[in-house]
Amino acid sequence: MLEIIQAQVREAINELLERADLKAGDVLVVGTSTSEIMGEHIGKSSNKEVGHVVISTILEILNAKHIFLAQQACEHLNRSLLVEAELAEKLGLEIVNVKPSLDAGGAACVAAYQLAKEPVMVERIIAKAGLDIGDTLIGMHIKHVQVPLRLKVKTIGQAHVTAAFSRPKYIGGPRANY
Repeated sequence: MLEIIQAQVREAINELLERADLKAGDVLVVGTSTSEIMGEHIGKSSNKEVGHVVISTILEILNAKHIFLAQQACEHLNRSLLVEAELAEKLGLEIVNVKPSLDAGGAACVAAYQLAKEPVMVERIIAKAGLDIGDTLIGMHIKHVQVPLRLKVKTIGQAHVTAAFSRPKYIGGPRANY
């Protein structure tokens, strides 16, 4: 089962990165419910092994492309995000004092904390794109205007997958050129 989850994550991330045209230095926000991946209700059955597989697979791909991960925690931590201290400093993000756990943050956020070089938690971020595994509601952390992506991978495990990227706003009127 873990190999299947890993393959689904790899396919979804690679397609998202290609279609969203993310570049080195960009931020990708990810929300993950390992409970939903395992076919359970969100927040009820966090799974450390699944969290580790999902996050290690994502980081392997993002690190190779020098793209930053912002891993969203669950609502018990107000959907705060785990990021590298380097990113928080670069973007001037306010660091909050909390450490994710299985019951407050979720298995994926715990895995991201364990796998990060210098993990910190922040309240909010504006990412260029995002991947939502299990309907965790990541939209608040993606730059406007959000464009939904219909990925080939519709589920990871049993969790519904949604992806989005952002584009610049169109402003002006009938005389404007884009």
